Amino acid sequence: MAESKGRKNHYEGMFLVSQAVAADLGSVVDHIKEILSRASADLIAMKKWDDRRLAYEIQKHKRGVYILTYFSCDPVNIVGIERDSSLSETVLRSMVTRADHLTIEEMQAADGQTDLDTEIKLRAEESSDAGAETAEASA
Repeated sequence: MAESKGRKNHYEGMFLVSQAVAADLGSVVDHIKEILSRASADLIAMKKWDDRRLAYEIQKHKRGVYILTYFSCDPVNIVGIERDSSLSETVLRSMVTRADHLTIEEMQAADGQTDLDTEIKLRAEESSDAGAETAEASA
């Protein structure tokens, strides 16, 4: 394994997940955080970037949800992030690039974790309400 002498660079990571998987957005966020933590990456910011129609089908999915992350990591560990993302059944595609064009302050300003947490709670409430309506309809 290559040595990096303990330096850390800043990276931007974009993760694409299917809409079906994103119905449980909390587990998607936890899964992406787990991928980054396995590579000893320090998460700076994370937000839901967009929910849109894909230009072409990926594994029979026509729509996807993009999760944008900013993190600092040892350059040697980027290969592990890319490998874990490609082996993941949750992540359809991922792209990690150096974020030298951004300062830490700009990355932190892009943080949308509070909005993401709010959306996770709303989706959980909607799914529990839908489950209650289904149970009432079948009774």
